[in-house]
Amino acid sequence: MAQSIKAIDLYLSNVHIDELHEEMRLYYDDERAGVQNLLKKYNNKLAKHQQLIEKFEEMSIYENSFQGQGKEYIAGIDEVGRGPLAGPVVSAVVILDEQPILGLDDSKKLSEVKREAFFEAITQSAVDYRIGIIDVKTIDEINILQATYEAMRSSIDQMSVKPDQLLVDAVTIPDITIPQEAIIKGDSKSISIAAASIVAKVSRDRMMEDYHELFPQYNFKRNKGYGTKEHIEAIKKYGLCPIHRKSFVTNLID
Repeated sequence: MAQSIKAIDLYLSNVHIDELHEEMRLYYDDERAGVQNLLKKYNNKLAKHQQLIEKFEEMSIYENSFQGQGKEYIAGIDEVGRGPLAGPVVSAVVILDEQPILGLDDSKKLSEVKREAFFEAITQSAVDYRIGIIDVKTIDEINILQATYEAMRSSIDQMSVKPDQLLVDAVTIPDITIPQEAIIKGDSKSISIAAASIVAKVSRDRMMEDYHELFPQYNFKRNKGYGTKEHIEAIKKYGLCPIHRKSFVTNLID
């Protein structure tokens, strides 16, 4: 008796992606329309998986190049929080292990659900990762660019595994002795920088959600400290709270 289409679907859905093509061959001669539709569905799954592999390989060019030069530990570094009116600026540095994490991309291109899933995958498997946090008081004292550099240096200084090479999103970090490569739009071009962007983004978002509990009138859970219309109206109504950047909001409270 032939397997039901539902049973075939359940079986194929549990086959490891590396074995899926071979297992699908078992059903090529089954002429039922439902089975042929299933084969199309799983062929599409294979095609999407191949696209992810190709994208991962494309985004590994910098890492592979430096490893080809004999450098073992390649670290990506990125920051989040340069533009908000409230909250810290956060940097993350990540050295990925050899196991590919398919689907890595600029954190801004990913949904919150995907960012959270990637955050867990990255932090559980990374050779090393660290987070640097610079608070609003320091941002107001030294300006956001210098605070960003300080967050990056802080994350690097905490590492237990010293990188042989840094890949940095867009900027060159002052006062760093480790060789560094600034890559414009690096979070879309390097798997290591993409991983760092995700770790930084998720870490800062979680902080802002905690701040929301302390200062719910600003709805930090939704706006993450950025200057949305709702946030600006709340500042005008309630004034500033301790995590607002005074140097960013002076014109809103005059």
